[in-house]
Amino acid sequence: MNIAIILVITNFLKTLFFILVIWYGIKLFSKYIVPKMLHRTVRNMQSRVEEQFRQQQRSSRSEGEVTIESNPNQNRNTSSKGEYVDFEEVD
Repeated sequence: MNIAIILVITNFLKTLFFILVIWYGIKLFSKYIVPKMLHRTVRNMQSRVEEQFRQQQRSSRSEGEVTIESNPNQNRNTSSKGEYVDFEEVD
């Protein structure tokens, strides 16, 4: 009987130990590693946005220049949309 109680207590302590190790591991991971990963991600995104801004500044047009851009695949035929039907209210 005493051996069974000792085994139960030992298994309980092992389980408690593993839960605490996992708990503190997650706390340390979220405290030290996650902020570094987020900082690196934000820095990479910031450099991409800065590069896009530089490319846009290089390819910008002079002041007062007007350009019209249209999609060549866009269908200009308005007759295919159907005809206008005037509806009347019915009392």
